[in-house]
Amino acid sequence: MGTFQNLFRSGNHNVFKQAGHYIKGLFQADKRNMERMAEVVPDSDDQALQNFLTHSSWVARPVMDRAALAVDQCFEGAEGIALIIDESGFAKSGKHSVGVARQWNGRLGKVDNCQVGVFGALGKGDRVALIDARLYLPHAWTDDAERCEKADVPRDCRSYRTKPELALEIVRHARSLGVRFDWVGFDGLYGNAPHLLRALDADGERFMADVHKDQQIYVDDPQPYLPERKQGKGRSATRYQSQAQAIQVQAWASQQPESAWQRLTLRDACRGSLTIEVLHQRVWLWEAGSDTAYQWHLLVRRELDSPNEIKYSLSNAPAQTTVSTLAHQQAQRYWIERAFQDHKSHIGLAHYQARKWQSWHRHMALAMIAGLFMLQQRMTHEESYPLLSCYDIQILLAKSLPNKQTDFAVLLAQVKERHRRRLSAIRSASKKNETVQNE
Repeated sequence: MGTFQNLFRSGNHNVFKQAGHYIKGLFQADKRNMERMAEVVPDSDDQALQNFLTHSSWVARPVMDRAALAVDQCFEGAEGIALIIDESGFAKSGKHSVGVARQWNGRLGKVDNCQVGVFGALGKGDRVALIDARLYLPHAWTDDAERCEKADVPRDCRSYRTKPELALEIVRHARSLGVRFDWVGFDGLYGNAPHLLRALDADGERFMADVHKDQQIYVDDPQPYLPERKQGKGRSATRYQSQAQAIQVQAWASQQPESAWQRLTLRDACRGSLTIEVLHQRVWLWEAGSDTAYQWHLLVRRELDSPNEIKYSLSNAPAQTTVSTLAHQQAQRYWIERAFQDHKSHIGLAHYQARKWQSWHRHMALAMIAGLFMLQQRMTHEESYPLLSCYDIQILLAKSLPNKQTDFAVLLAQVKERHRRRLSAIRSASKKNETVQNE
């Protein structure tokens, strides 16, 4: 925490102590709301924690950036580092929490009332930590200036941005900070955004992008051209055309003989080695009307025990990149899902009391510090405890950090306080109902 201390100080206002209380609460509390955190962390108070998250003057972005650079330092410029982009949903009731709307929640696998954030995670293999978070604002928010004003959304963040646009911001921001990574990975939502792939390619970034099964490819160079004017009449054509025929990736894969599939072992998994079969082909991508076609790698993957579950990916890696390297890169995206699981289960990424823009990003920044600590501990003790997990670390901290709940008297006092607050809430709701009935 010491390297972050100055980021929680503004003039004579210093909330570094509260930051420490909050992060300890993320590790120690069974539920990561302010009341439960204050019940276990010594010298803390739930009102002070709420004020720290919502009303104090510290800014989330510099904290996220310092965490990102610290994660980068953990890898010390090692090869094969990936920046993985993915989104995560946070179920919320009501309509006042910033960004909340009826939208797809991937964690639940359905449309639900939730907030959605686009995240960046840096790592290699199972050593992964979150380094950036951008809250997605649906049109229901960006089209409602009053709603954005009430949630304290900064004016320069009120214009609508798609999730792929937020992803590009994350990649470019990481590069501007000096974060080191060899390639960018993401799922089909982002791989299905041609402008994102072209922008990354133009930036000189390497990517491994999952795509949908109906993704159009060209096996031969489409050689786009401008049609000539007929007999010199009319305007010169500006929209490029091609005589080549496109094919969907699933159709192309189904046409390949069984002998074309290559078998590879990716990694040791809990239940044995993870062995897959892949198809590989250099293909062209061309968007109708464009003057440029891109030749990229197509990688098709199936697992031996689930041959009907097929994944398709595109990569702009150099032409000489081996199939084994591409397959390992494609498999890396799995680990951001594990990072989400660890951050949500063991440091409360999804448990927060944050209705406004700044408080949402502050919670994410504090969770990133906690995630950084876990990564540092796992890498520091890699030789002596190679199987050390985030769960192990969280349990060790929860049992070893000073805790208010040391005896029965303290626990009983906390129960009484919870009951007092619950009764007060019941009485307040009852009075409100009586007022409504009398009107």
